[in-house]
Amino acid sequence: MKNLLISMLFFGCLVQGNAQSFGQIQKVEPVGDQIYPVGATPFITTSFDIVDFYEFNFNEIVPRSGRTSFWEKVNKFTFDLSEVAFLNWNAGGSNSISGLYGMNIARTYKNDGFRWDNQFRFVYGINQQEGQELRKTEDDLEITSSFGYEVSKNSKWFYSGKFRFKTQLARGYDYPDTEVSISEFMAPGYVFLGVGAKFVEPNKKFELYLSPLTQKSTFVLNQRLANQGAFGVQKALKDEEGNIIKEGKTSRNEFGILVTNEFEQKLFESTVLSSRLSLYTDYINNFGNIDVDWELVFDFKINNFMRASLGAHIRYDDDIKVKEAAADGTLVEVGPRIQLKQQLGVGIVLDL
Repeated sequence: MKNLLISMLFFGCLVQGNAQSFGQIQKVEPVGDQIYPVGATPFITTSFDIVDFYEFNFNEIVPRSGRTSFWEKVNKFTFDLSEVAFLNWNAGGSNSISGLYGMNIARTYKNDGFRWDNQFRFVYGINQQEGQELRKTEDDLEITSSFGYEVSKNSKWFYSGKFRFKTQLARGYDYPDTEVSISEFMAPGYVFLGVGAKFVEPNKKFELYLSPLTQKSTFVLNQRLANQGAFGVQKALKDEEGNIIKEGKTSRNEFGILVTNEFEQKLFESTVLSSRLSLYTDYINNFGNIDVDWELVFDFKINNFMRASLGAHIRYDDDIKVKEAAADGTLVEVGPRIQLKQQLGVGIVLDL
């Protein structure tokens, strides 16, 4: 015990006596600005690499107002409203009111060659027309996250992995029939998970993602819809009398190529064009048959709080079959079709 105490005292004196020669902690008293450490350098290292002593330099003074954050953020909220009312209008017409709410929240981290992009998008619209029940006109929820590391110093290409989730919140109906839903939350739901390369041009707000290895999972968590084989899942097996022998599957997995592109282009001082494109094809099932999801929007700025928008949304999925009414009134499956949606709105926008 005595030898141990002597050894400890000797070691303490050694460190104290050599502090000046190896370096000592330097301090600068703050005068209005915050002081941050800029690095750590070893000045005593044991021969067994068990204990290292570090000197922290506090020589860089960064003003509180000027400290750089590695995060970039977007908080955008929109609300479009349209209304039509008639009083003694001899040409006829029905009173109606429509609302469309949009939310776009994004966070991007960039530091030392790493880039982490996260985005949450939600759009929901309703319409109330005289003599009809409240109807849903828009319902889209999407979460995207991609993480990448630059190929070379200051390169615009990144090795990337990407996760994407899409679904809706409320039930959808084939109006005027509101008894039986044709879609709902996670029916369908889509999950994309893959790796590839991402090209980013931040000044032009342009992104291109190429993934030769992407798994696409389709979920239909409504058993009735799954039994019908909706959205491409395997439908139920039935006997000659229509009784279900085996329930339909509630999920389907594919493995293929995913290409996505997003960009914004300022056309005029108050007009911005934005595009979001997604292309996917499966290696195993009908390779070369491409699923398309393309959204194109023109934003017209009126002032800092008001805007008008004109947009179109095109979708094509070979797994989504369209049904049409036959001569006897029954619904007959006629195969996939191009889905098109057009929208025009005027409303308010908040960028926080």
